[in-house]
This record gives sequence, structure tokens and C-alpha cells, in this order.
Amino acid sequence: MLNKSESYPVSAVCELVGLLRSSYYYQSQRKDESELEAAIIEIAGKYPTYGTRRVMHQLSRSPYKTIVNRKRVQRIMGKKGLLIPQKRQKKRTTNSNHPFPRYPNLVKHLIITRPDQVWVSDITYIRLQEEFVYLAVIMDVFTRMIRGWCLHRTLDQELTLSALRTALDTHQPDIHHSDQGLQYAAQAYIKLLRSRGIQISMAAVGKAEENGYAERLMRTIKEEEVYISEYIDLLDVRKQIEHFIDDVYNKKRIHSSLGYLTPHEFEVAYKLAHIHDS
Repeated sequence: MLNKSESYPVSAVCELVGLLRSSYYYQSQRKDESELEAAIIEIAGKYPTYGTRRVMHQLSRSPYKTIVNRKRVQRIMGKKGLLIPQKRQKKRTTNSNHPFPRYPNLVKHLIITRPDQVWVSDITYIRLQEEFVYLAVIMDVFTRMIRGWCLHRTLDQELTLSALRTALDTHQPDIHHSDQGLQYAAQAYIKLLRSRGIQISMAAVGKAEENGYAERLMRTIKEEEVYISEYIDLLDVRKQIEHFIDDVYNKKRIHSSLGYLTPHEFEVAYKLAHIHDS
């Protein structure tokens, strides 16, 4: 008979009772998951407006005292139907009613064959607990690399200018494409593009599909980061958006249009394949 005061290796005990060692760990893991699920269900019952972040923090407090990452909480809450549907308040970001010059669409029938041939740009909003903030992003169409971005409290031209300056620090396109919004048509933005010899292209008013690459990018950012996050303040959202863009989107998220490579991998592969051309 085994002495309760003694401990024995898991492999020896499993061999004695005729079990695979892996089955021992599987049972232990399943038990832990059951206890965690029960705790999450209890918290969600007490606090029905809690999202994944607050459930995660509640788990770390008494009586649960369980440290678990947010992705695991999200997975369990999703499985149990406990995720709160996101109430998405619509907010307009494009104002095409302005006196500045309009530019034709130069990319409508263009075949894009290399990096930095065409950049696309767009603006979206992100809802925080107490306010809205705005995100401007610039993407290279060929590689899908996000070249520049900026987050601001206000929807002014400094938002788009900061994103453009960041992008131009390391790369430069032949063509810059956007909608006809005030932020992209304003003198300072156009002046910066012209000073670098960049051609200006704009989608027609009311033709969102003519800026489709940028529209799809913003939808990806919203669905894969913004809608599943609860941001506390501007500092918090900036930190998480930076992580998503720089570490996840550019370097880890694969694209079917890139042969299931990440934008970074695709760009590196292109450069290596054309190294003798330069």
C-alpha cells in the first residue's frame, strides 16, 4: 500500500495502474478547465456587463485567485456564449465637402507589380470608455505592409500628416491614393506629397470601393483588434494598436493574397528575389 506522506513520479504511478502518462495530464488539464469555466460563468452571472479584460482581472482576486491570460478567458466566454455583442456607434470620418482641389483616380485599372508603387490611406474611429479617438493608416498595396499610422484625439489634418511623415521616413511611393476627405485634400498634406514628387490619386465621392484596399485593412484592424478589446484610455489603445500593427499584422498575420506569407515575409522575399536588379 502506498504511503500518503511519500510522493512518487507520475510515470511510475501511471505504469503501476496501467495508464499512459499523457492521460494523467489530460485529466488534470480538463479538471482545471472545468474549474475555470465555472468561475467565469459565476463572474459573468454576477457582473453581466463585464468584458474579457474585467473578467480576467476578477479571476485574479479573491476568492478565485487564478492568473489566466485574456485569450483563454475570451475563448471560454465565446464557447459559453458569454461575450457581450459590441454596440458599434457609427461615427463619420470622411468630410468631402471642402473647397480644396480634387484629383482623379490613378489606380482604378492599374496593375500593381512592386513595393511602393501605390500607397493607400484611410481613417477610422475607435471608441474608448469616455471618448472617441481616431486612427490614420497608410499601407503599401503590393506587400500589404503598413508603412505609417497615427492615433489622435481629434480628427484634424495633423492626424493624417503624422501618419504620412512616419511612412515617408523609411519609404516613398510613386502614387498616394485616398478618399476625397478634407484631411487628405488639405494644402499641407498635398504640399508634402508634391514636395516628394508623389502622384496624387483619389477615389470618387461616395465610391468607397475605389479605396477598397484601405477599407479592407481598416475592417481587419477593427475585427481582429478593436472589437475584441476594451481600451482604458489613449495610452492603452496606442500601446495595443502599436502591438497589433507592428507585431501582429505586419509580422505574424498571413495573407492569402501574398501566398500565405506575412507582409514582412513577402517583402523580404521580394527583395531577395530582385537583389540583382538594383
